[in-house]
Amino acid sequence: MFNRKKFDWVLASLLIILIVMGCIAIYSASTTIIGKHHSTQNHWWKQIIFAIISLSAILLLLKLPMPIFDILIVPLFIANMLALIGVLFVPAAHGAHRWFSFLGLSYQPSESAKLLSVLLVARVITKENLTELQQVAYGFGIMVVPIVLILMEPDFGTSLVFVFSLLAMLIAADVPFYYILIIVSPVLSIVSSLHWIAVVVWILLFVYLLIRMGLSWVTITICGVINVFLALIMPIFWNGLKAYQQERILTFIDPTRDPLGAGYQIIQAKIAIGSGGFAGKGWLMGTQKNMNFLPEHHTDFIFSVIGEEFGFLGSVLVLTVFALFFWRMAHAIPEIKVKERKVATAGILAYLMIQTFINIGMNVGIVPVTGVPLLFISYGGSSLLINSLAVGVVLKYLNERGFIK
Repeated sequence: MFNRKKFDWVLASLLIILIVMGCIAIYSASTTIIGKHHSTQNHWWKQIIFAIISLSAILLLLKLPMPIFDILIVPLFIANMLALIGVLFVPAAHGAHRWFSFLGLSYQPSESAKLLSVLLVARVITKENLTELQQVAYGFGIMVVPIVLILMEPDFGTSLVFVFSLLAMLIAADVPFYYILIIVSPVLSIVSSLHWIAVVVWILLFVYLLIRMGLSWVTITICGVINVFLALIMPIFWNGLKAYQQERILTFIDPTRDPLGAGYQIIQAKIAIGSGGFAGKGWLMGTQKNMNFLPEHHTDFIFSVIGEEFGFLGSVLVLTVFALFFWRMAHAIPEIKVKERKVATAGILAYLMIQTFINIGMNVGIVPVTGVPLLFISYGGSSLLINSLAVGVVLKYLNERGFIK
């Protein structure tokens, strides 16, 4: 049921603004101007078609009865997992098995897996009479399936998105914070292993927090021992790697170690953004893009094109619209009274935010290159469609907030 009075026109308007910005940026990224030579690839009008399809899909979703929507979640999730398995057997593109291609169109199952996994986890962990431990176990049990399959593609960046979504959903489901702390503690212990002082400070802080949260000494001791073991074993593991293996990891963390190889993309992206200055070089006039120094400039590195051609002002404008978009979605969460829908909205918001952070972060050089596109801006039909539908799900929840499930 579509209710005009309860429809969030602000959130929908911000979504449309981001999509329009994306179409404009893609047109520029698809255009090459060198002297009198002027050529434009067809990415921009394909993206416009994808945008029309995506917005139409949101309208259909809003009119879809909620019982039918709920019934579709499980079979669609199963079909998506089968697609993730099937994509591993298609020929690799750019060294990865991520896309099905048919009649010039490409479909990336990992994109739809984000949304469907969030919807299924939200349904399972909000069931009545579940203990907190069961909520955590069921959530991880579901999420581990797409994470493992996507890591096999390989696609580390997308796998990371699932983890943040799960943590956000557990928090929204009122799982005690010490569960979240225990879950993320191994990662923090591994990071702290870079220096012994960091290890000592982290372990003491970790134990102190667990004590303040009132956990038993048995639990605190077990958690402390596991994290100390991880922190101490990492240097041994590192020294056991061969020199070329260590170099690969170091280059992934710091691409400048290999400026003509693994670090080339991020170095060119930083040059493009830096050369844009305050107001940019002007639309279509980006030299890094026109001379093709900046690779993948219509997909993963489109934010660098915006920074080069529209400068600091253009970049801030894009970031501001994203900030308003995320603020509006976060503001909507308390208005959703059905717990499953509230938890799902938190998961959707988390994965949209972390994906945006990863993409912009790798464009400015603070995050390693992982191949994660920029929401609604980067070229890509399946990405635009699924991310738009994710926002459509939130709009649907808000539109039906007055109804009892």
